[in-house]
Amino acid sequence: MVLSLAAILGAAILFTNAVEILGDRLNLGAGAVGSVLAAVGTALPETMIPIVAIIGAALAGSGGAAASEIGVGAILGAPFLLATLALFIVGTAGLVYKRRRKTGSEITVDRQTAIHDVGFFLPCFALAAAAGIVSLPLVLKILLAVILLGAYVVYVVWTIRSGGETEDDVPEKLTLWRFRSEAPTWAVVAQLLGTMAVMGYGAHLFVGAVEHLSKSAGIPAGLIALVLAPLATELPEKFNSVIWLRDNKDTLAVGNITGAMVFQSTIPVSIGVLFTPWHLDFLSALAAVLAIISSIVFLGFLLRKAPLRAFVMLGAGSLYIVFVVTAVIYLFA
Repeated sequence: MVLSLAAILGAAILFTNAVEILGDRLNLGAGAVGSVLAAVGTALPETMIPIVAIIGAALAGSGGAAASEIGVGAILGAPFLLATLALFIVGTAGLVYKRRRKTGSEITVDRQTAIHDVGFFLPCFALAAAAGIVSLPLVLKILLAVILLGAYVVYVVWTIRSGGETEDDVPEKLTLWRFRSEAPTWAVVAQLLGTMAVMGYGAHLFVGAVEHLSKSAGIPAGLIALVLAPLATELPEKFNSVIWLRDNKDTLAVGNITGAMVFQSTIPVSIGVLFTPWHLDFLSALAAVLAIISSIVFLGFLLRKAPLRAFVMLGAGSLYIVFVVTAVIYLFA
């Protein structure tokens, strides 16, 4: 677990370096870099878990039960974690680094991009959660999946066209390019893809270690699927956002999280709706409801004209604690 965490953290640092340089060369604004490139790249590890679980269960002939337990838990756990614990960590980082930051504890994001992200996430995720509570015929499930996939395409096009604000201090050197000349674009892409692969493999190793530990400790698999697995695979988002926030790149830091929320509420959810029974149990429904509540509150702070302070984001962590306590009581009662 320690080695996999170190690999994820090291890869996250190299990833932020490469994605900023690539975004600058593509003439993308910070909103597009954070909400699309960084968000999708760091969302790949946790997206692979439900895909592998669902496909693996189908190939092994283990039926929909195994896919539903692991896949649905991982699919819903990711946006829940982003909307609660990830926002809490951003707020904490803003307070920890306030003395070295130009704006102190104030989070100066591109509000248009952040509002747009959360505004996309809420209806998409609410529809997905409702579909898991109310049983839908296959035709409506297919229609819902098409709507969610189409919504993400619209979101990507809008985000890239709008661009958002630009961030200062784009890195001049590619970390792994050890020559005096400027790194060619292929080297930037190679570092980007390589770090994504390391993050994905590191997350895979971490989840395996946690599962092994949980079995020896007698912790139910449901708790892993809903809490521990998403916690491990969401680490890249948190590390990247903390690094960017430390360097006064708040739009990238927050967009990395809100953009991943949009991605997680559309692409993985579509897979779950189409290829699993998509019936939410009590804990899954609770996670979805808490994610929606946290997002609504965060959207309210973004819509206010008052400055967005780091400490107001700490409240999102309380919802995560509520879920963990409820899950432990529910599973062990």
